[in-house]
Amino acid sequence: MAKFLVTGGAGFIGSNIVRALLANGDTVRVLDNLATGRREHLAAHPNLEVLIDTIADLKAVEAAVGRFQPEAVVHAAASYKDPNDWAGDVMTNCLGGVNVIQTAKKHGLKRFIYFQTSLCYGLKPVQQPISLDHPRFPANSSYAITKTANEEFLEISGLDYVVFRLANVVGPRNVSGPLPIFYQRLREGKQCFVTKTRRDFVFVKDLAAAAVRACDGIGRGTYHFSSGGDVAIIDLYRAVVSAMKLEPYPEPEVKEPAPDDALTILLDPSRTVKDFGILEFTPIEKTVAEAVRYFDEYGVYGGYTHLRYTQTKPDEKK
Repeated sequence: MAKFLVTGGAGFIGSNIVRALLANGDTVRVLDNLATGRREHLAAHPNLEVLIDTIADLKAVEAAVGRFQPEAVVHAAASYKDPNDWAGDVMTNCLGGVNVIQTAKKHGLKRFIYFQTSLCYGLKPVQQPISLDHPRFPANSSYAITKTANEEFLEISGLDYVVFRLANVVGPRNVSGPLPIFYQRLREGKQCFVTKTRRDFVFVKDLAAAAVRACDGIGRGTYHFSSGGDVAIIDLYRAVVSAMKLEPYPEPEVKEPAPDDALTILLDPSRTVKDFGILEFTPIEKTVAEAVRYFDEYGVYGGYTHLRYTQTKPDEKK
C-alpha cells in the first residue's frame, strides 16, 4: 500500500484516479479548491482525506504534503473554465503548478504524474499523427500556454516524472467539451450544432488505469495518452442521442470549424504502447453510455471550453 497526493482530486480526471487508487489499496490525500470539482465525487473512505484549498497557496501545498509524506503526486488540478481568465489560469496552472513541483522536490517525493493538453501542439499541427517531438505551439489559449509552462518547469525540476499529453478525455463527471453540452441541450429540448471536426475520444477510466500504473513506477518522461484513432463530432453526437434513447432523431446543425478550432488532433501513442504495453480503449458508445447514466443521476454542469471562439452564447451554457 502506497500514499499519494492527488491535486484536483474532486475534478473529472482526478476523482476517477482517486477511485482507482483506493481500489488498488492505496491511501490518498486530495487537495482541491472545488472551482470545477465536486465534493460529492469523493465518497467517504477510510483511506481518503480531502483538503479544500488552492494549490496557488504554497502553505496549503506544504500542509497537504507535510507529515503525510506521499510517495508521489498526481497533479490533476487545472484552471480552464473561463478562456478569458488569464490571471486565474496563471495562478493555478503556473504558480500553483510550481508550488506543487517545488514542494515535491523539497520533500523528496519519488514520482510526479502530470496531465498536459494536446493543445500544446497548436491548432494546425504539422504532423498527423503528432509525434512526441512535434514542436510546441501553445499560443492558442491561456489554458494551453499555462499548462505548457508548467510542463516545462517539471522538465527542469530533476523529479522523476510521467507526463501524459492527452487526447480528448470523456466519460462520467465530464464538465468540458461537447459531451456535456450535447446532453444538456438535448435534455432541455434545444437543438445542438456539430462542427466538421474529428477528435480522439478516450475514456477517463482507461486514463485512470494508466495513471495508477505510472504511480506504481511504469514509464518515465513524456507520453501520449491516445487510442491512435479519431471520431467525427457528429458520431459523438449520435452516440449521445442513442444513449439518451431520443426518438425521433433530433437533427443537429452542421457548422464549419471555428477560427481557433483544429480539424483533428491525433496523437501517436507508440511510445506509450512500448512502455505501458497494449492498452485497452473503451469504445465510444460505452464511454458515452456511462457518461449519460451519470448525468441522468447527478445532473450535468460546466460545458466549459478552453478556446476563445465558442459559437455558443454564455446563457446557453447554464
